[in-house]
Amino acid sequence: MINIVLFGPPGAGKGTQAVKLVEKYSLFHISTGDVFRYNMKNETELGMLAKSFISKGQLVPDEVTINMLVDTIEKNPAEGYIFDGFPRTVVQAEALDKILNEKGTSISMCLALDVEENELRERLKSRALLENRPDDADPAVIQNRINVYKNETLPVINFYKNQGKAAIIDGIGEISDVTERLFDSIDSILA
Repeated sequence: MINIVLFGPPGAGKGTQAVKLVEKYSLFHISTGDVFRYNMKNETELGMLAKSFISKGQLVPDEVTINMLVDTIEKNPAEGYIFDGFPRTVVQAEALDKILNEKGTSISMCLALDVEENELRERLKSRALLENRPDDADPAVIQNRINVYKNETLPVINFYKNQGKAAIIDGIGEISDVTERLFDSIDSILA
């Protein structure tokens, strides 16, 4: 069983790349963004709470996100997972380790997509138009999301580096080139 954390700032291409990894390695994709959007669209209690934070470019509190993740794993037993957009804090990373350990498994690798800020802004603007994502249209919200990533989420890479499980992947270039870099990293631990 392999469990991958796909990591990177907003607009780095996590969702796009997660689809490729799911196809090749038969992993179950857990995207907190997709789960939040589903709950917001359906105006569930979690969705309305998440929306109040996301609309300001803030992270949804750890407790809410962790409970949602546990529920998703329980409803979808699999031979391996790819976590896209989770963990976003060290507290969440520690909780994920505990959840997986209780199931007799652990994170195999954290793949961190590295993309510079100007490229992220351009990608998010394009995504706002193409996918009708109003949360990606406001430059102030975009900048706040990048700042939150730097200040609150980036330390998660060190959490996995300290476990010897982090790989920094160049996220610039053709989608297929980035995909091959990710495949190479995963294949290196499977060999």
